[in-house]
Amino acid sequence: MKTQIAAALVAVSALATPALAQRAPAAVVVVVDSDRIYRECTACRTAQTQLQSQVQGLRARQKTLEDQLRPEGQAIQTAVAALAGKPADAALQNRAKALQQREQQANEELQRGQQNIQSIQANVLRQINGKLQPAINQVMTQKGANVAVDVDATLAHGVGIDVTNDVLAALNQQLPSISVTPLPAQPTQQTPQGR
Repeated sequence: MKTQIAAALVAVSALATPALAQRAPAAVVVVVDSDRIYRECTACRTAQTQLQSQVQGLRARQKTLEDQLRPEGQAIQTAVAALAGKPADAALQNRAKALQQREQQANEELQRGQQNIQSIQANVLRQINGKLQPAINQVMTQKGANVAVDVDATLAHGVGIDVTNDVLAALNQQLPSISVTPLPAQPTQQTPQGR
């Protein structure tokens, strides 16, 4: 009987050992303030300044276009009001159509400019994100951490686990500059022709 109990204990301990071995390690957590990283990294600030310049350029262009189109629009409205409900002659109709076309062209130009800026913003973020994760991983390894959490995802945390300064230094080293250009054009896939 003792041998059966001993054999059963050996069997149970043999089954329990792999379960213990599969246990996850204790979490060693670090906290990173990603918003601060995006605001303060050296290349990020330079890119933001260049991007702001382009946004201001687009706003200036919008104002220029509005200033060019407004007088003609007001003149046409005055001419229509002077007709007092009578139909407009062909010349006034042509002026109105020409103005409408110029307005449409101006809107298309501004829309292209806005899409260009959005593409630049996406490209800047792509470049930052491409280097940010390796920088976080590098700091995690240095600190012996196995979990990194954004500060916005925490309710509270100790000051000692905030590694934002370390990640910022690593990112500045890994990302000395950012290309402030639109995203590269994606190659279009050609569909095979039927046989």
